Amino acid sequence: MPDALTYGLGPDWVPGPDGVPFRRAARVILVDEADRVLLVRGHDAGEVTRSWWFTVGGGLDAGEDVRAGAAREVLEETGIVVDPEELVGPVLTRSALFDFARVTCRQDEEFFLARVSGAHAFTDDGWTELERDVLDEVRWWDLDALDAAVAGGAVVYPTPLPELVRTLLDGWDGTTPHLDESSL
Repeated sequence: MPDALTYGLGPDWVPGPDGVPFRRAARVILVDEADRVLLVRGHDAGEVTRSWWFTVGGGLDAGEDVRAGAAREVLEETGIVVDPEELVGPVLTRSALFDFARVTCRQDEEFFLARVSGAHAFTDDGWTELERDVLDEVRWWDLDALDAAVAGGAVVYPTPLPELVRTLLDGWDGTTPHLDESSL
């Protein structure tokens, strides 16, 4: 198997017990005062015709607290500051198996919810070189419009995201469902 770093994956990706590159990650479902969710659209570095929408977040640094990592990722990817202590959840955990840059990867994720208010000017100042290559758009989505986009063929991860956000709009009930998801 080729070394994952050859394909531009960062040093936070390490071979798992099965040899598949693995990392732990933190993701944040950002919701604004209009109940819109912030998503990022990216494409596959190895197959540029594949693209999908996903929540803000990414790999944890070695020894990093998951809440601190989630807040760091929000700042790096959007320029929005969130307090790690004000993150709600985790509202979902997910084990994902997917292909990226012609490499099969596994990622274990914890999702948090953060409510943000006010207009935000996004910045890509914290993006890595790989993110600059593969991230195409950052957008607030109305949930009905997101449902329509999915019905029209748009890919969103995690796949039950619109339904999950709807359940969280009136508050988190303290449960943390787990999702095993594979795009292979």
